[in-house]
Amino acid sequence: MSSNLPKVAWIGLGIMGSPMSENLIKAGYQVTGYTLEQDKIDRLVAAGGKGAASIADAVRDADIVVTMVPASPQVEAIAYGPDGILENARQGALLIDMSSITPQTSVDLASSAKDKGIRVLDAPVSGGEAGAIEAVLSIMAGGEQSDFDAAKPLLDALGRTIVLCGPHGSGQTVKAANQLIVAVNIQACAEAVVFLEKSGVDLAAALDVLNGGLAGSTVLTRKKDNFLKRDFAPGFRIDLHHKDMGIVTDAARNVGAALPVGGVVAQLVASLRAQGDGGLDHSALLRSVERLSGSQV
Repeated sequence: MSSNLPKVAWIGLGIMGSPMSENLIKAGYQVTGYTLEQDKIDRLVAAGGKGAASIADAVRDADIVVTMVPASPQVEAIAYGPDGILENARQGALLIDMSSITPQTSVDLASSAKDKGIRVLDAPVSGGEAGAIEAVLSIMAGGEQSDFDAAKPLLDALGRTIVLCGPHGSGQTVKAANQLIVAVNIQACAEAVVFLEKSGVDLAAALDVLNGGLAGSTVLTRKKDNFLKRDFAPGFRIDLHHKDMGIVTDAARNVGAALPVGGVVAQLVASLRAQGDGGLDHSALLRSVERLSGSQV
């Protein structure tokens, strides 16, 4: 282990957090992790990290604290209060929140942390589980340039496209736009799949040629097999995309931006969740188009 690398505390070891924290270990970082499920802490230890008994235990000696949890309430739960990050991290520590939350939550967190002498970046990611495993995530950051520069070597071990987008909350705003584009793109692909299949076309051949032209996209590349095999094991769950569509539609309303197509897709995501598909991958938007088209799902 390189002793000159900052010590890292990692809070949140889910679908994204586990492979991301393991990539830091591979890059030579000393990582101490905490999450609610013991088996996920055990996985980190097996990969060469250390387990912690609590958030306070994890962050006490850390130079950098990274958080990767589902939504704003969880970020607030781990950051605030006597057992939270802000009360237990040392002065001068850098908190990098990689969760996807509301821009306002990030702004408030940075303000509260400043009072404690803790620096903050919001740094949500795009690329899903595959991007996390392959360390090719797109990372959109908000905060101070100097804090971004300090975080950059660590972020380089997690992603490929790493950009400071502006002040606190800017990373979350760009992530919200990302989730808007992804959801609309998946919906369009799903509609094309149902149209092609009902027309009797060879779906695999059709998706290959479509992906080679202007209709091609990272979404289609990553989700083509999900559509072909009807494999909706979660890389990114509908439940989380539902949360993100709430963030983007709310934020857009606040700034006076119309999202006519995004609003419709947000409702389709919500309906899919209401039908019990919230735990499936967001490519399961295909199931909603199939239901609307009269197919038994």
